[in-house]
Amino acid sequence: MSERSGDLEATPPLNSSDTPVTMPPPRPSVGNKVTVVLGAQWGDEGKGKVVDLLAQNADMVCRCQGGNNAGHTVVVDSVEYDFHLLPSGIINPKVTAFIGNGVVIHLPGLFEEAEKNLRKGKSLEGWDKRLIISDRAHIVFDFHQAVDGVQEQLRQEQAGKNLGTTKKGIGPVYSAKASRSGLRICDLLADFSQFSERYKVLAQQYKSMYPTLEIDIEGELVKLKDYVARVKPMVRDGVHYMYEALHGPPKKILVEGANAALLDIDFGTYPFVTSSNCTVGGVCTGLGMPPQNVGEVYGVVKAYTTRVGIGAFPSEQSNEIGDLLQSRGKEVGVTTGRKRRCGWLDLVLINYAHMINGFTALALTKLDILDVLPEIKVGVAYKVDDQFIPHFPANQEVLQRVEVVYETLPGWKSNTSAARSFQELPENAQNYVRFIEKHVGVPIKWIGVGKSRESMIQLF
Repeated sequence: MSERSGDLEATPPLNSSDTPVTMPPPRPSVGNKVTVVLGAQWGDEGKGKVVDLLAQNADMVCRCQGGNNAGHTVVVDSVEYDFHLLPSGIINPKVTAFIGNGVVIHLPGLFEEAEKNLRKGKSLEGWDKRLIISDRAHIVFDFHQAVDGVQEQLRQEQAGKNLGTTKKGIGPVYSAKASRSGLRICDLLADFSQFSERYKVLAQQYKSMYPTLEIDIEGELVKLKDYVARVKPMVRDGVHYMYEALHGPPKKILVEGANAALLDIDFGTYPFVTSSNCTVGGVCTGLGMPPQNVGEVYGVVKAYTTRVGIGAFPSEQSNEIGDLLQSRGKEVGVTTGRKRRCGWLDLVLINYAHMINGFTALALTKLDILDVLPEIKVGVAYKVDDQFIPHFPANQEVLQRVEVVYETLPGWKSNTSAARSFQELPENAQNYVRFIEKHVGVPIKWIGVGKSRESMIQLF
C-alpha cells in the first residue's frame, strides 16, 4: 500500500502545459477570521441592518445556507433594498460577495433580485463583477417551487395544516440534495447534454410522485442554457476560493446567516423549520472552511419576538399587545408578505440559541417599537405541568403546553428613535438592555432604534 501511495505522489497530475500541478501544501497559520451574524429567534430580527453596518468596513461578505426564502431589508439614503439570495453586504461597492456551496440558487430569482434592486439606486452597480458563486451550490429549478406548493396543498388536505413554507422550492431542493439526485452549478457549466439528461430524469421523478405537476421540460432547459453564459464568469471552485481568502492578505470577511436558530433543521422547532443549518455549524459546511477560522459570532435579537407561519410560539400575544407590536413594528414578511405573529421577548429561547452558537455579542433591534408601553414583560423560564424545565423542549406538542414565566419591567413611555448613544436612552430602556445582558450572559454591542444605518447605537 505504501509503495503505491509513493507512486501516486511521484506522478502528480499534468495540466495542459504538461507542467506538474500539485495541491497547495497546508499553511500553518490559522489565517483570517470570519465574523458571523446569525438570527437568534425565528428570523426577521434585523440581521440585514447589522450586516449592512459591518459591511461598511468589510472586504468580503458571504452567504452560507438557505435560498431566496430568506429576506433581508437594508435602508440606505432613504432607499429600501430587499435581498433574498444576494448577500446584503453587496450594497457596499468595495465588497466582494460570495454565495457558498450550502446555498441553493434559483437562477431566475437571483437575476430578478439584482435587477429590481439596481432600479432603486446606484448602490448595486457592477454587482455581477463583485459576485462569486461556489460551483458546488445546488440549483433550485422552477419545478422545485411548483412541488413546494403541491406538498403544502397535500399537507393541508391530509393533515388539516401545512408547514407554512415560502413556496420557493427550498425544501424540495434540499431533499433532492440529500437523496443525491440534485444538480449543481458545476453540472450546469460542464457538459450541457449530460446536464439535460439528468434534469429530465429528476423532472420525471417528480412527475411520477405528483401526477398533477406540469413541467415544461424542453422550455425550462432552453432557459437554463441561456443562464450558462451569464453565470459562468461568477463561478469559482468555492473551497479553493475560500482557502485563498482565508490565507491570503489580511481581509475582513463577514458571513451573514439567513433564517435563524429556531428555524434550523436540527435545532429549530421541527417540523416548522427551514431545510438548512442556520446555526454556526452551517457556516463551516456551507462555505468549506474550518471552525478555527470562525471569529466573532454576533446574535441578532429583536426587542420582542416574532414568527411567520405556524408552529409553537410560547410567548405569543394573541391580543391587543400582539396587535400593537405587529402594527408599530410593521411586522410583515419580506419574502412572503404574511403578517408576523408577535409576542414578548423570550430569554429561554435566546439562551437556547446561545448554547448552540456561542454568541460573543448581541445586537438588540427595534427597541423603539416598545416606546409606548407602560410595562414590558420578558419570558425568563418555562414550566411544563407546573414543573420548571431547564431546557428548550424538542417536541412540538410539549412546546405547545409550555407556560412562560415572566418578569415585568417598567416601560419608558418616551420616544427613543432620536437616541444615538446608550446614555441618551431613557433609564428604563437602559435597564431593559442590562436585564437582557444579565440573563443571557452576553454583552449587547448594538441597539437599534429605527430603520436607518444611523439608528444603530454602538456600545463598544
